[in-house]
Amino acid sequence: MWWDIKKTYRGWRVYLHPRVMAMLFLGFSAGLPLLLVGGTFTAWLRDLGVGLAAIGLLSWVGIAHSIKVLWAPVVDRAPLPGLTRRLGRRRAWMIAAQTAVGISLLGMAAADPVNQLWLVAIWAVIAALGSATQDVAVDAYRVEAVARHLQAAMAAAYVTGYRIALLVAGAGVLHIAAAGSWSLAYAVMGGLMAVGIITTLVTGEPEVSINGGTRELEETVIRYLETTRDTGIKRRITAWLISAVICPFADFFNRYGKASAAILLFVALFRISDIFMGVMANPFYLDLGFEKEQIANVAAAFGLAMTLAGAAAGGLLTARFGIAVMLLFTAFMAPATNLLFAWLAVAGPQVHGLVIAIVADNITGGLAISVFLAYLSSLTNSAYTATQYALLSSLMTLPGQFAGGFTGMLAEHTGWAGFFLITAAAGIPAIVLAIILINIAHPDHRPRPGMGD
Repeated sequence: MWWDIKKTYRGWRVYLHPRVMAMLFLGFSAGLPLLLVGGTFTAWLRDLGVGLAAIGLLSWVGIAHSIKVLWAPVVDRAPLPGLTRRLGRRRAWMIAAQTAVGISLLGMAAADPVNQLWLVAIWAVIAALGSATQDVAVDAYRVEAVARHLQAAMAAAYVTGYRIALLVAGAGVLHIAAAGSWSLAYAVMGGLMAVGIITTLVTGEPEVSINGGTRELEETVIRYLETTRDTGIKRRITAWLISAVICPFADFFNRYGKASAAILLFVALFRISDIFMGVMANPFYLDLGFEKEQIANVAAAFGLAMTLAGAAAGGLLTARFGIAVMLLFTAFMAPATNLLFAWLAVAGPQVHGLVIAIVADNITGGLAISVFLAYLSSLTNSAYTATQYALLSSLMTLPGQFAGGFTGMLAEHTGWAGFFLITAAAGIPAIVLAIILINIAHPDHRPRPGMGD
């Protein structure tokens, strides 16, 4: 008994690692701008009487997070004058992006959305671009800063900080705006970006080692420079594109060989049942007959606490059992919990049933996201972390978000019980792929070039 308690205590000590603790604050910094150029931003505009057409157009600023892979190679390779030499390549981009977000939020606070909507739009675009760039740099830092067995703990700390930031940027801003003004609320949020800036300054730059396979791949750039007839700017641009854009993708397919297709398909499908569920969750609760207060207290506030508990447990269990075991476990459990919502659809608006479903779904969801982020981290090469991780993280959500647009029609056609049975079944391909990948591309083992061949 005492041995188990001590062992558990030693497991939880992963969260006392300085860089794991720092990731809590970096996660807060990464999550803070998301709603401030999204849902909270549109609420501000509508509250001030801005037209729906203009609000709809301004919602496009959030697309920056979906296309960040386009400039991830720049974050990976391009130095920032005056910053990279002093802070290193990751912290330089982090501090630049955080500063841009903080200044742009203060700019939004100082502008008048009614009479200077164009200026607010410019500041919002800068904030969104800075936020997406910060995501790329922080993701790369998280992967490179600690050893593989700590990646789930880093992911759990990041998710916790991120979710707290969403509360602050959502409910927090609404309370400040109600007590004072929207300008005051955005000014406070701009000041809170100092959390990320200070954390970036006090943390150390991760050390990155380049393996032999990567060096060999990089030699393609050298061979190009030696053989090409191109000169001047064309030569330099082409060499940079090969090194920063082509090499990251070539490296991934070279390391995983034929397993690459299965890995990418697994990444695209792993969270699809959760995303389907998330799109229709609130309409389901309302249709079933739950009061708005019940939804807010149980599904939102209590659900958030369960998600954070699951994420923390995911970090601990992954450090104890490894990525492979937990990946297979969460691949099964994430869609399985959707069956509880099918049961709730039949049972009706019972609060205890909602609590049971929320506890199971959110704890499992927290486990799944921390384990899956650790898995994505294990797939990257530290020489190309930003580019490869941006690709994988975009692939993680994009298919589910696109398909999620059809979930309303599916629910109308099948009814709620049938809908949740189908969303549970949607997780079966990910379970099969998890079993296959553990056999051909084990996530706890370092891949060999072409290992899937």
